[in-house]
Amino acid sequence: MTIQSILLLVVFLGVLLALAYPLGFYLAKVGEPGPVKGLGWMSKVENLFYRIAGTKATSGMNWKTYAISLLAFNALGAFFVYGVQRLQVWLPLNPQEFGSVSPDSSFNTAVSFASNTNWQGYGGESTMSYLTQMLALTGQNFFSAATGIAVVYALIRGFSSRGVSKEIGNFWVVITRSTLYVLLPLSVVFAVFLMSQGVIQNFSAYQEVNLIDPVAYTQAETSMTTTTQTLAMGPVASQEAIKMLGTNGGGFFNANSAHPFENPTPLTNFFQMLSIFLIPAALCFAFGRMVGDSRQ
Repeated sequence: MTIQSILLLVVFLGVLLALAYPLGFYLAKVGEPGPVKGLGWMSKVENLFYRIAGTKATSGMNWKTYAISLLAFNALGAFFVYGVQRLQVWLPLNPQEFGSVSPDSSFNTAVSFASNTNWQGYGGESTMSYLTQMLALTGQNFFSAATGIAVVYALIRGFSSRGVSKEIGNFWVVITRSTLYVLLPLSVVFAVFLMSQGVIQNFSAYQEVNLIDPVAYTQAETSMTTTTQTLAMGPVASQEAIKMLGTNGGGFFNANSAHPFENPTPLTNFFQMLSIFLIPAALCFAFGRMVGDSRQ
């Protein structure tokens, strides 16, 4: 390794710890019952979701009920993602008029996004409409990340209860609080930052642009020359933010963060790498806080 690489790694780890430490204390507050200090107004929004869902924020769950709720929630999410892909051709926000995604590809994508695997067996810019990217894939990026956080909180409560209580929290409450208090605010800030660096965010149709130099190629033993190139457009920054913060895959483009419209500068590359580790690292600090032993 070069001196520059070592210094970059040291800076990266330093910035990660500097951000993860206070976020860990915040995550500990989010994982505890009651309003978060300074965000009491958000409790009204939170309680509105509970009333709509018909659940009580104060009711706890044992591990079986918690696990069944988790599986049911993610099964519903998988069915929804599958359905949106299959109905894509009839849904709006499809300026390129893409057809519906095939059943096998739709099933693979739905299951992988629900399980936070996000294995991308398709070319995003040549397969998915803007609505599918936003409503199905970006939405599931939030929910699968929130599910992962819910599992961590359940594990932490299992340790902190020390066998005194069989309740490990309420899955629906954790999903709601993780999304409202953590994932949404961080994603909005990160998406705005990405747009400031050149990551695109629009609903424009794909753009046909002229090449500076014509490109000659051979197709079916016939020499051809092209003078134009099609540039994919779309709401990229909003999906990129939660893709990275939620440790998800499945970017807007087939090349993911190797694509210049997703990752245009060295600074975006640094913060995208940082964002992958931010919440997991912060949860380590939250663990120590919630079990009452900061050494952990």
